[in-house]
Amino acid sequence: MKRIIIAIDGHSSCGKGTLARQLALALGYKFIDSGAMYRAITLHLLNTGINPDDEQAVASVLPDIIIDFSANIETGRSDIWLNHKNVEKQIRTLKVAESVSQVARISAVRRYLVALQQKMGEEKGVVMDGRDIGTVVFPSAELKIFMTASPEVRAMRRFKELSDSGLVTSYDDVFANLKQRDLIDSNRKDSPLTMTGDYKLLDNSAISKQEQFEIAMNWAKTVIQSANSI
Repeated sequence: MKRIIIAIDGHSSCGKGTLARQLALALGYKFIDSGAMYRAITLHLLNTGINPDDEQAVASVLPDIIIDFSANIETGRSDIWLNHKNVEKQIRTLKVAESVSQVARISAVRRYLVALQQKMGEEKGVVMDGRDIGTVVFPSAELKIFMTASPEVRAMRRFKELSDSGLVTSYDDVFANLKQRDLIDSNRKDSPLTMTGDYKLLDNSAISKQEQFEIAMNWAKTVIQSANSI
């Protein structure tokens, strides 16, 4: 049976990763969290004291950064590893979130990770989420989904996620960070967040995770069936 590539793009904190994991599990596909990859580079820069504004310095350390995913037996999910260390928890902090969009707009960073992501998807059977997966990483992806939700709903989801993980913050700080990230992601010169005409729009402001999964799964089944009827 022919396998496809599913690209899921959209705004921050709209549940792209959750849906991507669900689809990958249901289809037996590989899930790749591109956002975690940008967060890992951001964490490395923060830990080494490299200023994201110094694009030349950032580009110079990219060859020294090793990013990989490994299954976590306890959670049943794939954790991201940075230079042979599990950094899944460290990349989810608000400190990293405040800098990741700034790092992600650096062309050298994007070229480095896009090449790595494309290599990961060479054999298809991949679900990847991010900001430019369907426009830059896999422009020929058979199924492209653009996810969004209202800023207020997304901020509350993110605030609850941080609170549940024991990170102290405020809703106002999370909301401000989210609005800033939206602005940067949609207006950067290199690979901005864009919904082109070949995407299917999925606004999950008022639907459950199960409902959004069923919608996306039906889309995937239709595309897979079509691919295998040729």
